[in-house]
Amino acid sequence: MENETPKGERIAKVMARAGLASRREAERMIAAGRVTVNGKRIDSPALNVTPADKIVVDGKDVGEPEAPRLWLYHKPIGLVTTERDEKGRDTVFASLPAELPRVVSVGRLDINSEGLLLLTNDGGIKRRLELPSTGWLRRYRARVNGRPSDKMLEPLRKGVTSEGERFQPMDVSLDRQQGANAWLTVALREGKNREIRRALDEVGLKVNRLIRVSYGPFQLGELKAGEVEEIKPRVLRDQLGLGKGISQKPKPKPKRRRK
Repeated sequence: MENETPKGERIAKVMARAGLASRREAERMIAAGRVTVNGKRIDSPALNVTPADKIVVDGKDVGEPEAPRLWLYHKPIGLVTTERDEKGRDTVFASLPAELPRVVSVGRLDINSEGLLLLTNDGGIKRRLELPSTGWLRRYRARVNGRPSDKMLEPLRKGVTSEGERFQPMDVSLDRQQGANAWLTVALREGKNREIRRALDEVGLKVNRLIRVSYGPFQLGELKAGEVEEIKPRVLRDQLGLGKGISQKPKPKPKRRRK
């Protein structure tokens, strides 16, 4: 007789969904002996649990996990997309409104880039949206120094190589020339480290401003720098094909980041 797949979800995932910690942090908490399930202390995250199980961390009951939620965030220049920075720089997560639950980012924007950053309370959504197989277009506006011609941009549409790393073809168009600078729209389906800056540098164009304006169907729109807006549950269900267990909490009004 074949073994049945254990019911439920991995305990570290459940703890993360409850807003206690990231999955890795939850695994460390388990290894440190801080977690009990149904009164029994555990030391391995290789355990599936269901809503019927009682999970206690540091003597406190773990509540019901939140339904998956997704937020749009207008990341300003000067913030790093990390929980903590060894150089002491300001981070995205320290700058978010205090009322947000624990969230993770979908991908990253580097310190000198701005614009749309997706935030979620659900690791499964994060991984799903980051997969190249998702095929969602990420669209950027790039200001470059110089006078780009269509001929200069053509190699980007075929794919260029930078420092031995091959980049996929990009959709690139010239929007307008503005004095010594020009604005381009650049779209790609997978983002490697500083890919747009490096690719444009390969064709002789230096990026001096980079703004992400969309990620798949989600748009930056009129969201101001530092503001956060939650995606409506119905939209999230429709776009990601999720079940009906999505939180029905109302979308908060855009709020400015903490000072």
